[in-house]
Amino acid sequence: MLPQRMKQVITDNPKKLSDLIDLVNLPSTLREFMGLSQTSRLGCFKRVWSYIKENNLQDPNNKNLVNCDEKLKRILLGKSQVELAELPMLIKLHFPKQQK
Repeated sequence: MLPQRMKQVITDNPKKLSDLIDLVNLPSTLREFMGLSQTSRLGCFKRVWSYIKENNLQDPNNKNLVNCDEKLKRILLGKSQVELAELPMLIKLHFPKQQK
């Protein structure tokens, strides 16, 4: 069951949903990290988030910050620390707009 807000976004702009769930060929940096040659932007974000949780990379003093290890730095523009709000934007950079 989708929340009402999500339903509204999907009905107002189905293109946004397709941008999140369409499979795309990954660039080499993401391919190494994910271990897959294709995934969706949403799938990539979920994998990055689970990697952060599995490796306890959230800052213990400020849960809104992520302390990047070497593997995560490679896909997040070499930043040693990022805010959670920045993650979707940094991941989106690896998924250029596709011409349809």
